[in-house]
Amino acid sequence: MGEAIAVELAAVRDDWRTRKAALLEPLRAPGGSSRGIHALLRRLAHEADTLLCSLWTAAGLPPDLALVAVGGFGRAELFPYSDVDVLVLMPDGTSIEGDAQLKSSVERFISQCWDVGLEIGSSVRTVDECVAQAQADVTVQTSLLESRLLTGDLALYRGFCRRVRGLVDPQAFFVAKTLELNQRHNKYENTPYSLEPNVKESPGGLRDLQVILWVAKAAGLGNSWDELARKGLATPFEAQQIKRNEAVLSLIRARLHLLAGRREDRLVFDLQTPLAELFGDRHRVAENGRLVERASEALMRRFYWAAKAVDQLNQILLLNIEERLRPSQPEPVPINERFSMRSGLIDPASDDLYRAQPEAILETFLLYQTTPGAKGLSARTLRALYNARDVMDASFRRSPVNRATFRAILMQPQGITHAMRLMNQTSVLGRYLWVFRRIVGQMQHDLFHVYTVDQHILMVLRNVRRFFMPEHAHEYPFCSQLAGGWDKPWILYIAALFHDIAKGRGGDHSELGCREVRVFCRQHGIGTDDALLIEFLVREHLTMSRVAQKEDLGDLEVIQAFARRVGNERKLTALYLLTVADIRGTSPKVWNAWKAKLLEDLYRATVRVLGGRAPDPQAESEARKREALVQLGLHALPHDAHRRLWDTLDVGYFMRHDAGEIAWHTRHVSRHLAKAAAGGRRPLVRARLSPVGEGLQVLVYTPDQPDLFARICGYFDQAGFSILEARIHTTSDQHALDTFQVVSSIMADHNRELIHLVESGLERALEQAGPLPAPSRGRVSRRVRSFPVTPRVSLAPDEKAQRWLLSVSASDRVGLLYSIARVLARHHLNLQLAKVSTLGERVEDTFLIDGAELQQNKRQIEIETELLEALAQPA
Repeated sequence: MGEAIAVELAAVRDDWRTRKAALLEPLRAPGGSSRGIHALLRRLAHEADTLLCSLWTAAGLPPDLALVAVGGFGRAELFPYSDVDVLVLMPDGTSIEGDAQLKSSVERFISQCWDVGLEIGSSVRTVDECVAQAQADVTVQTSLLESRLLTGDLALYRGFCRRVRGLVDPQAFFVAKTLELNQRHNKYENTPYSLEPNVKESPGGLRDLQVILWVAKAAGLGNSWDELARKGLATPFEAQQIKRNEAVLSLIRARLHLLAGRREDRLVFDLQTPLAELFGDRHRVAENGRLVERASEALMRRFYWAAKAVDQLNQILLLNIEERLRPSQPEPVPINERFSMRSGLIDPASDDLYRAQPEAILETFLLYQTTPGAKGLSARTLRALYNARDVMDASFRRSPVNRATFRAILMQPQGITHAMRLMNQTSVLGRYLWVFRRIVGQMQHDLFHVYTVDQHILMVLRNVRRFFMPEHAHEYPFCSQLAGGWDKPWILYIAALFHDIAKGRGGDHSELGCREVRVFCRQHGIGTDDALLIEFLVREHLTMSRVAQKEDLGDLEVIQAFARRVGNERKLTALYLLTVADIRGTSPKVWNAWKAKLLEDLYRATVRVLGGRAPDPQAESEARKREALVQLGLHALPHDAHRRLWDTLDVGYFMRHDAGEIAWHTRHVSRHLAKAAAGGRRPLVRARLSPVGEGLQVLVYTPDQPDLFARICGYFDQAGFSILEARIHTTSDQHALDTFQVVSSIMADHNRELIHLVESGLERALEQAGPLPAPSRGRVSRRVRSFPVTPRVSLAPDEKAQRWLLSVSASDRVGLLYSIARVLARHHLNLQLAKVSTLGERVEDTFLIDGAELQQNKRQIEIETELLEALAQPA
């Protein structure tokens, strides 16, 4: 008997899989049309309904029970791998625990559902239990509101519906669901433009549309988009746009499930390209072979534009529903003859205001900035803006009135961040600033920007604005100090708005952006001096970061060259502020205290040069020595204890280290040398919390050897530390005096343990003889596999041809720096400085090196080839 049932279930499972595969086959056909996607999802739900009903009958469940579809399945649409949520509804007074036969039947039904391949989410409750659950949890209440009877007792189901719907307080339900929506949006950083968005849950996703229908249904305002349009909550055009964009998102989600072979609602990097190909997108390549656009970029733009429309329409409809639910409306407060304010929301005098007077469009955002108490735009305003997009044409952009208004928006003392974000959300910014429209929803495949270009620009604008706000001074103390003396914040706002505006066009986006901002300044009446400063900032916005993170700031020629490029302190200050805002606007993971120190050190050194102080390395090193001696005096060292070390050091050492570091080195090395004189020559390793405020600073003093740097890198890799910077110095008596800045993911909670770990572990590693161990071919991250960085190596002499600058760029992985260090050791290259810059999953490392083999072209080629092999991504 059991074998017969198993055979029958196997046949049912095979039949279900066959029918499901046949239904889903159209999703595999390349093409971008979303027409018919809802019909397909309904047919899939219908097939699941039929299967459930047959299993219900086969399980022999009593006729006074009901099988109810709830949640997403209750909407009669089923995505390929979504859960099939069902409720086994029982009459009040029924107890499954007290009825063995009923319990057995229910368990048999549920297990057979799983056996035939239905991924069900099931609950078994009486009507009273459902009501109690719904009263306690608004999520359960929402799930039960979306219900439909599959089979069983119709009267029981109708009684259940009456009681559940009787629980709903439309106003309380609206508040609960909008709070949920806000929490969900916060989780996804309030933007649909993340690089791996969730098609269902992200802002602008399918869940936002479901929220509208939930609250509308709870308030008795309609169950479909057409009903909402008939009742005036949406215009016919808005209902059409919602249905079109909902279909696009549904098709993307259905194909995601299909490609992943499971429920997957995130547009993860691994699936973006194959999904794009299902939509018929292909990589676009120019005639010269340069990649113009990835297939995944076209797909993501399709998603972003749909999500943006959904986000806008979600705001409009929810505000409309809220107005219907509000028992009484406060009287509007006039702002001027064209606008009033009601409940803090700006409202137009008439629905056709923007069509009749297009110049009122930008005025809306100026009023939003300047009107006390204004906290947003009303549903009428949002709707009017959405329906007036075609008004914002070329003549609109050329209008002197609109140009003056946009300039006024930029020059307001407050509200710039909120105004620009709202202008972008409502599509006004891209319609007025046409060059901005080209980068809305544009991905950045550099593995350290976590936002699209438009969102990154707005993040940078926000950061600049915060420099001028006292409440954020604790976040940016030095920037806030500099901003306090800056007279025209709007110069920095315009530079932030244009610094990456030419991304994705090919060519140097800094130069192209400079041309765009030149035109903008001319059109908007920006004075010549201010316009030239803005152009400089856009053109040079990457320069300060590059110099600080890749060049030797202890070399005065580097500082002088940068000072010549900047020209004056006003330009330097503006560039510093924009650079900090830019780096902090790429990703929360990119900025750190070490980068902050490098930029601040470069700023201060350049200010001194621009102030007319002629560089004098000898005088500077003597000043640092004097300051270090003052600090050493606090530690009761013998009067001349420093001389034995300092007599072996040159000016270069003192220029690369500040007085605090010199004193720290001297204190430990002098004691070490005193012990060594009494016998023993063990390596010295000391670590401390970094004075910068992040990570550890590690001192190594030991007899020099060719593979020393490689051994140290190998230890840090094995111990789970990342090296941010290495300053390498060789004393005149052939000792290495090296300083490393390192960080670990577990720094915060285990400082003392990590300091001890480094001091003892690295010391043991340096005492070990023998050949260097082979580097581990560490696994690369999922993002790197999806967007690999082509390894690059650049080897060039400095201006004096005495030292060489080695620059490498590659995808990050465990053991990468050690692999590079082994190549340097193999060719007996001396390392003087290493700067390690990790940008998301990409590394850009710079090494200052010298060595005899660099003087031979053949050896240079060998070194570069071996480095490229070391950088290559493991299979």
